[in-house]
Amino acid sequence: MGGLLIPPAGSGDPAGGTARASAPGLERDLIMTDADFNRVRQLIYQRAGIVLAEHKREMVYSRLARRLRLHRLTRFTDYLARLERQPEAREWEAFTNALTTNLTAFFREAHHFPLLASHVQSRGGPVRVWCAAASTGEEPYSIAMTLSETLGAHAREARVLATDIDTDALTRAREAVYPLEQVLKLPDERRKRFFLRGGGTRAGLARIRPELMSMVEFRPLNLLAPSWPIEGPFDAIFCRNVMIYFDKETQARILDRFVPLLKPDGLLFAGHSENFSYISQAFRLRGQTVYELADSASSRAASRR
Repeated sequence: MGGLLIPPAGSGDPAGGTARASAPGLERDLIMTDADFNRVRQLIYQRAGIVLAEHKREMVYSRLARRLRLHRLTRFTDYLARLERQPEAREWEAFTNALTTNLTAFFREAHHFPLLASHVQSRGGPVRVWCAAASTGEEPYSIAMTLSETLGAHAREARVLATDIDTDALTRAREAVYPLEQVLKLPDERRKRFFLRGGGTRAGLARIRPELMSMVEFRPLNLLAPSWPIEGPFDAIFCRNVMIYFDKETQARILDRFVPLLKPDGLLFAGHSENFSYISQAFRLRGQTVYELADSASSRAASRR
């Protein structure tokens, strides 16, 4: 998309910042000053709790450039001013979606799914799992596949609540259509049992079977919202690879809000680069990036004495 438009030496930007290219030698058609970049960082933190590092400048430019061009704007200053003048505008949703990272895959961090299977295998009553960062659906559908394989006929009663702040990602998740090359990485048995292969104009694509789709409910949810319109308790909560975008204070608040939504013996699954041991006293590490409520851990330890 080119480099930032650089004003002549000695000239200032009306917004009070310096416009500079993030890659020398490239010219860009849009102006983003240092002040603009810092304002984007503040706004996405306030809106979604996402902490953008200094080196994310290039990403911010490339992702938000589409929004500026759509509105026929050439300066990030004008785009951000328009946003702030309209706190309830739908453009905020597009702004947040643009800055949300959706890196996911079926059965990503595969060691978690046998643990989930073992955890729900002999439970009484319908199993409920919350996937708190559903992205484009691969993770919640992987959870649903695990429940289906483990619970047999009782899987019809199981439910997966899948939430995400990115409404564009949720639209794709509800469609449940994925590139065939992505699905071919799964074992033959899973592919045949849970996917329909497209033909004709849908060649090269695969869709989740309706019976599996019916197990998953997708809803938009901002983890920073003052209230969550969901009800527990859940047998497990998957909150993987999203906390890394939050600072420790935000992480601690979210973890505390998970506590009443988990069953006493429920499990919290985290991402491979996330460590909650020193952030919240409410949870104790039970296995590799798997946590349980501290009260539950204490009760189990006492029962062994």
